[in-house]
Amino acid sequence: MATGIEAMVDLRRMTAEDLAAAHDLSHEQKWPHRIEDWEMLFQLGFGYVAELDGPNHQREVIGTAMAWLYGDDAATLGMVIVSPRAQGMGIGRRLMDAVLHDLGDRTVMLNATDEGAPLYRKLGFEPVGPVFQHQGAAFAVPMAQLIPDERVRPLGSKDMVVLRDLARQATGMNRDALLDVLVPGAQGVVLTRGNEPVGFALFRRFGRGYVIGPTIAPDTGGAKALISHWLGSNSGMFCRLDVPEESGLSGWLDELGLPCVGRVIRMVRGKPIGANAPVKTFSLTTQALG
Repeated sequence: MATGIEAMVDLRRMTAEDLAAAHDLSHEQKWPHRIEDWEMLFQLGFGYVAELDGPNHQREVIGTAMAWLYGDDAATLGMVIVSPRAQGMGIGRRLMDAVLHDLGDRTVMLNATDEGAPLYRKLGFEPVGPVFQHQGAAFAVPMAQLIPDERVRPLGSKDMVVLRDLARQATGMNRDALLDVLVPGAQGVVLTRGNEPVGFALFRRFGRGYVIGPTIAPDTGGAKALISHWLGSNSGMFCRLDVPEESGLSGWLDELGLPCVGRVIRMVRGKPIGANAPVKTFSLTTQALG
């Protein structure tokens, strides 16, 4: 039987009016998200909040969890936060159960902190591999060594079909709605080989500065060419990249002056998707969105 704070906590669907309180929770955790980042996440997905009945019957948001749908068979889950004073009472589990119930039989992916991973394992998530968070300001980025017939060009107005196709190949998911929201507020470049588009990278505002992601390319050399473009043309700006271990980019980013400042574990519940694709994701959109 629930007692104490737990007994006074209710769950309900997140609304736009909850975003300021959600932002306060992430700030409490020292997460870098701006209110604008929360607004974009809410625009793209859905979530639940945990509310505590406070003094004078004022309701206080003390927890959040969100999810984003990619087609009919996949989703990512994130922004799972419980206020420190309400942790250890099963509230995180209740939030996760509510979101997972709505996701049904979809394959669900998330990026877990060491603290969150035990709960996610209990809910059926299996670890896939680490993602390294790199951030900082690069002041001297060598020019990318392009292979013959390879170039990096600006994103054009007719490239959306190509971006959607490359994102589907790299992730195995329908990411059209995500790109439709990201691209208008971002700068983009496309990697071509023999005049054929084979990759792209977006550069946009996020958190304390800018994020480079998603970066999708056929190989590490192509990914470096795309990322070098943004770092070289924005020398001294604070940039962040979240790169999977298999990208092979972590050590290179360290050398460029963007040290690794954190690590999460990618976890999947359900059938893994996106394997053996001709292109891969070399940096994430965000840890929540994948």
